[in-house]
Amino acid sequence: VLIALVYLGKYLEAKSKHRTSDAIAKLIQLTPETSTLIVGYTHKVIPSDEIEPADIILIRPGERIPIDGLVVHGSSTIDESMLTGESLPVDKKLDDKVYGGTLNQSGVLHIKAQETGEHTVLARIIKMVGQAQGSKPPIASLADRISLYFVPTVMTIAMLTGLSWYFIGGVEFSMALRFFIAVLVIACPCAMGLATPTSIMVGTGRGAQLGVLVKNAEALQTAEKTSVVVFDKTGTLTRGEPKVHAFINYHHSLSDEEILGLAASLEQSSEHPLAEAIVKYSKKRNCALRESTSFSLLEGAGIEGTVDRRSVLIGNERLLERQKIILPKSLGNLDSSDEFGKTSLYVVIDSELAGSVSISDTLKENAPENVRRLKDLGLKVVMLTGDHPDTARAIARQAGIDHVIARVLPEEKQNRIIELQKEGMVAMVGDGINDAPALAQADVGIAMGSGTEIAMESGDIVLMSGNIEGVPTALSLSRAVMKNIRQNLFWAFGYNVVGIPIAAGLLYIFGGPTLSPMLAGAAMALSSVSVVTNALRLRLFNG
Repeated sequence: VLIALVYLGKYLEAKSKHRTSDAIAKLIQLTPETSTLIVGYTHKVIPSDEIEPADIILIRPGERIPIDGLVVHGSSTIDESMLTGESLPVDKKLDDKVYGGTLNQSGVLHIKAQETGEHTVLARIIKMVGQAQGSKPPIASLADRISLYFVPTVMTIAMLTGLSWYFIGGVEFSMALRFFIAVLVIACPCAMGLATPTSIMVGTGRGAQLGVLVKNAEALQTAEKTSVVVFDKTGTLTRGEPKVHAFINYHHSLSDEEILGLAASLEQSSEHPLAEAIVKYSKKRNCALRESTSFSLLEGAGIEGTVDRRSVLIGNERLLERQKIILPKSLGNLDSSDEFGKTSLYVVIDSELAGSVSISDTLKENAPENVRRLKDLGLKVVMLTGDHPDTARAIARQAGIDHVIARVLPEEKQNRIIELQKEGMVAMVGDGINDAPALAQADVGIAMGSGTEIAMESGDIVLMSGNIEGVPTALSLSRAVMKNIRQNLFWAFGYNVVGIPIAAGLLYIFGGPTLSPMLAGAAMALSSVSVVTNALRLRLFNG
């Protein structure tokens, strides 16, 4: 009976532990086993793992996409909730990017494969979740150290218990043996060993379902202690889709179209979001764009180059200061745009101020709500940006952020994080290449999944949806997981602290009952199952 109870407990424990890895199993099942390859005018069904880059794959309504690629024919809506946590479907048309594991809902699509197999976003997510589930937070070292000495300690206690009852307590040998076996059976190092990894497995799996990818367990423990959250502005708090609001011509002879054409010709070589806005605006106004014969980045100030044998510079006030160009007082109204959250860029042609461009970027709709959620968690929220102070303060007011650090050069962001770390643990949220050093310096780096590859590699936590709703969700998840781990450890330690003395006959000394080995086995099995069951509650976490 004793052996049967122990094996029953092990079976229940194994079944419960299997449920902790459901998240990875569900992710793996998202990739279809077969796919339809388009070869000329014919269709051929092949195993999905045989798809190669540049293959054209047919995706019908209701089918899952097997690879990452581009839409080359058709349009549809795609359910990306399994990757990003976003419940609303996403419209896809020609040249749009689609991802493996997502569900085609309406139209027929032809997709050109780009990343296949282990190189897809889904495969990388599965790998990342697996690595996180296999990692250990610092708190696990306590349980590991105790478990190391647990077995020899229990063996010693069991031996002393049996010998004491036989030689000192004067009981029969069978009774002493009963106490000895009860101590061995009830002692449960399994519960302590399961306390941390089960919570980590369920927590990181649930995070993946919500679009929050945690790279390692240590990040969860650190995130729980975070007291300051720092946001980059462009692309993080704002949509990252700036548009030209206004253009002012200061040149004595060049027309608007000529100035914009020269500026856009130079900006074509830049990858900055503001550059794209100027190029789009210039094309909209039918400006002639030419090739720039030289291009260089002026760190923290702007860009310079040569277009059509003219020297062209575009940048902020730092650029004017470096070029020793004084902004006339009559142009003072330009800066007022900064007070309304618009960014002012100046165009200098042949060392002469030629014009200014006012660019605005829209705040993400749910930014104020999620900043409030962070404040409700007792966190200090800071905006860190290289933008003009007035622009930064205007955006911060809209978002509900009280602390603003503006006009910070990319290389200075890391130093500002170091200063903030004097106040406590810092989480940095960013999406650009210039955010990578700050993400790495912060105690917890949170990268937006819509950002650059470098930013995502630098982050400890990746938000797949690119939505800042994931920031309070990630920090709340860390608190929930760490609370769950502490509950498990408390139960595991408490069970052994109370159970072993009872099994050793503590109650019997005062005229109470003894604990039979059979009941001890049942209690041992229950302790392990209860720890795993408690961890499984994290599957209900919703942020």
